Amino acid sequence: MNIESKIKNYITSQAEPKRSDLEILHGIIQGIEPTAKLWFLDGKNSEGKVVSNPNIGYGLRTIHYADGTTKEFYQIGLSTNTSGISVYILGIEDKTYLAKTYGDTIGKATVTGYCIKFKTIKAINIKILEAAIRDGFQA
Repeated sequence: MNIESKIKNYITSQAEPKRSDLEILHGIIQGIEPTAKLWFLDGKNSEGKVVSNPNIGYGLRTIHYADGTTKEFYQIGLSTNTSGISVYILGIEDKTYLAKTYGDTIGKATVTGYCIKFKTIKAINIKILEAAIRDGFQA
């Protein structure tokens, strides 16, 4: 199964309103960066044990480790959790940037160093979320 099919299956497996919100967010992110590499992580490690929620990823960044090794990973992530939806914005060095820049204007969301978590799209200002996603692609 290709990545697009895995993403579609993940989105359609969600109950409403998460399903509709994920469809909207997936479209918004692809509209911001239409050529971004797509990722789908099923949340399982190499032994098949569940270690995280499944994630849809967008973009490509290279992580450089102190030992000289590198790893490719996505720039923007999208996932559901028990309380709603998480948008991960990775690669911004200043871990206070998202909260300082968007925390007061995004609406009813929790904003941490790399994650914006909210219950539904209706609870947030989608234009502010789009700006944060753009920042993530530019980081």
